[in-house]
Amino acid sequence: MLKTYFNPPREQWEALCSRPAADNPEVRRRVEAILKRVREDGDEALRALSLEIDGRPLESIEVSAAEIEEAAALVSPAVKKAISAAEENIRAFHEAQRPQEICVLTTPGVRCIQRPVPIERVGLYIPGGTAPLFSTVLMLAVPASIAQCPEVVLCTPAGKDGKVNPEVLWTASFCGVRRIFKLGGAQAVAAMAYGTRSVPKVDKIFGPGNQYVTTAKQLLSAGTVAIDMPAGPSEVMVVADGSAPAAFAAADLLSQAEHGADSQVMLVCGSETYAAAVGAEVERQTALLPRAEFARKALDKSHCVVFPDREDRIAFANAYAPEHLILAVQDRWGLASRITAAGSVFVGAWTPESAGDYASGTNHTLPTCGWARSFSGVNLDSFYRKMTLQELTPEGLRRLAPTIVTMAEAEGLQAHAEAVRIRLGHE
Repeated sequence: MLKTYFNPPREQWEALCSRPAADNPEVRRRVEAILKRVREDGDEALRALSLEIDGRPLESIEVSAAEIEEAAALVSPAVKKAISAAEENIRAFHEAQRPQEICVLTTPGVRCIQRPVPIERVGLYIPGGTAPLFSTVLMLAVPASIAQCPEVVLCTPAGKDGKVNPEVLWTASFCGVRRIFKLGGAQAVAAMAYGTRSVPKVDKIFGPGNQYVTTAKQLLSAGTVAIDMPAGPSEVMVVADGSAPAAFAAADLLSQAEHGADSQVMLVCGSETYAAAVGAEVERQTALLPRAEFARKALDKSHCVVFPDREDRIAFANAYAPEHLILAVQDRWGLASRITAAGSVFVGAWTPESAGDYASGTNHTLPTCGWARSFSGVNLDSFYRKMTLQELTPEGLRRLAPTIVTMAEAEGLQAHAEAVRIRLGHE
């Protein structure tokens, strides 16, 4: 369970902030081999890999309309209602993020424009495995829909019966995704990056996944396809001052620990007494969970850090840069104003991380492993590229000519200067 550290000195913080997931040469080697096979052999490689990795034939790569209709009948009305309610909140929050065209007259006769343009072809990856994340469909398909990306494809692994999770299929259909493929793992990412006879090539890939998916995305982002962000196993940090019930903090830690053995959770609090109370609650609540085995393995790699000084708690939170940060404190907005590095912040004891995972409206596709220091989570901007335009009138060029020519000649780029002079000579 959680190992407790009392007021560790700053020279130990880097080690405490390290994540359990490290670069695995064997995973990288296997992913590189998969990428090469899909790039060279396309659908044939996808079918062969399904037999080798999943132990089942891939009879049809794309989900049929009949399968989507069948799935709709298997999803309960209560789940459909919950998905619809969550979609409404997610859509409302992301609609408010619509980027606007910017037009500025920087000097008389010189007009500069920044125009948001939807990414033409996007690929969404939805994990399957032990917990098919149909909630992630909402987080990716809803903003893609709002941005009006012309082509949206979705890959998700099928189960041992060769069928895709019905909630995933129904949610994708509900969000307007028309092309869904029964592909998982690194091969799914490769198919979307390179394109095959069945799977369209996309311009950007979104979505979380296991170490094989993450490694594939990172390798392909070097020169083949754009990705949403580097991301690894899920994580949460709870910063508490003792004012919230220990049961709340324990439940929040377990809500992430149950994702998988490679997840990491962190409690940062002000007293050993509170740390012990949370630890006892973690033990009690873990025993009640269906996924207790996953949670225990994650907890074995997780920590509780006690800092009596509030400033140290704030500094440590920013140093860790968590994917999810819960502020279970009395001065919740005062503390929130001091946070500079987190994927998403959950303000106050009554704001569980589960709210953001499902239905509050924010996006749950977030940077992990400390990447929150430099990356944003998925948002509406993620589905756009910003293109600039400019127009100069003859008067505008005359005004800028001395500046352009002087700078071009100082850089030794004479043709740049001549491109201005030749125009001035034709007035």
